[in-house]
Amino acid sequence: MRSPRHWDSRLHAAVGAIPASPADRWLRRLSTAADHSRLWFAVAALLAARKGPMRRGAVRGIGSLAVTSTVANTVLKTFFARRRPDLSSHGPHRLLRRTLSTHSFPSGHAASAAAFATGVAMESPLAGTALAPVALGVGYSRVHVGVHYPGDVLAGFAVGTAVAAASRRWWAVRPRTPARVRPASSAPALADGEGLVVAVNPRSGAESYDPAADIRQLLPGAEVLELSEDRGVADLLGDAARSGRARALGVAGGDGSVAAAAAVALEHGLPLAVIPAGTLNHFARDVGVETVEQAAEAVARGAAVQVDVASLNGTPFLNTASIGSYPEMVRRRDALSGRLGKWAAMTVAAARTLRTGTPVALDLDGRQVLVWILFVGNCTYTPRGLAPAWRPRLEDGLLDVQYLRADIAFSRTRAVLGSLLGVSDRVSGYAETQVRSVHVRSLSGPQAVAYDGEMGDPATDFEFTKGGSLTVYCSRTT
Repeated sequence: MRSPRHWDSRLHAAVGAIPASPADRWLRRLSTAADHSRLWFAVAALLAARKGPMRRGAVRGIGSLAVTSTVANTVLKTFFARRRPDLSSHGPHRLLRRTLSTHSFPSGHAASAAAFATGVAMESPLAGTALAPVALGVGYSRVHVGVHYPGDVLAGFAVGTAVAAASRRWWAVRPRTPARVRPASSAPALADGEGLVVAVNPRSGAESYDPAADIRQLLPGAEVLELSEDRGVADLLGDAARSGRARALGVAGGDGSVAAAAAVALEHGLPLAVIPAGTLNHFARDVGVETVEQAAEAVARGAAVQVDVASLNGTPFLNTASIGSYPEMVRRRDALSGRLGKWAAMTVAAARTLRTGTPVALDLDGRQVLVWILFVGNCTYTPRGLAPAWRPRLEDGLLDVQYLRADIAFSRTRAVLGSLLGVSDRVSGYAETQVRSVHVRSLSGPQAVAYDGEMGDPATDFEFTKGGSLTVYCSRTT
């Protein structure tokens, strides 16, 4: 029986025997363009210019490519040490202008192409589908110019695809469907935004973007107010609600601004329009409002949903609250996210913070624990562990309590390694529970608490509860 290497050589020779055509020049150029992943870095730069799935795909694709390149070129090629093919079957018009001295198996070009295309497809199937023929073309071009056997390319594709798929374990893929909510029927339809008062935080999000201009264009009848140093979200929207001129409230800003607006809306029983204009927009994404246009359409139609609200010592919050090292972890994550992507940045930030952090002694509903981090989410978050990312539901009636204990052997080392390896939910000392309320008392003196991106005043007693429901404008009603 002929060995696989025999058939690999036969196929390589068969490709070399294909008659000359204009495709030879273009395939050689494609192969050269992918040298050192230049092609994929250029594509990533184009994808990253657009926020959302394409930007996340670019980051995941480059991250997968970087790991794959190391595995394929440094580890596997050294281990298998397969010599490059004999080029005698390929005409000189096909050959690259430089001679390669590295080993052949697997193809690093094919591995990087598959890793990048698969990583992009995991976040943006449309972009990934468009890139697939290019990635296949890069792989085939390596056989066409003679520098790889077909088996090298197939192995490279397998390695790159596997590495990209494995990235899901450390960096979860965000679902394409928003969280489950309850439909609401009490939000008025405000044609052109008449009766809507919107508070705009000009300091949220990108400095080059002014959401106020888009809001005025899409909802010309709305009253658009900008925050100042003297008057914040609560002041502007509180005045509008008390005067009776607001049939609904709106907010354009980050999660802290949204939480402040939600408190006013709850107090006055008014629906809230959330316009994503911050850096991360956790709540807006979970509820299913991705753009200003979607928010404006929902206001005009009167389409709304009801979502859970949690409270900390009577102050509402929509996303998360935390005590211990978590606030510092989030600060470091935000500083790194522009370079690493949010979830990779969270992993690095968690490891750095835990390496230097100080544990806090807490009493949780009568149970005394020493913790590095206490996390309380409004509804249950996923994935589990130190980097919770989103919520499948916004109406489960629960608080998601997670913490890392510091009173076990090697707890700091376990916490750091668990964070770096993406398995913090599996290390000894990780604990979780879902409850409707929890009382937390600090035994280490007053502690700062962070909620929805804002820092609260230090305190020793913290009462976390579910605080009812909020009506939010949203185009989908299921």
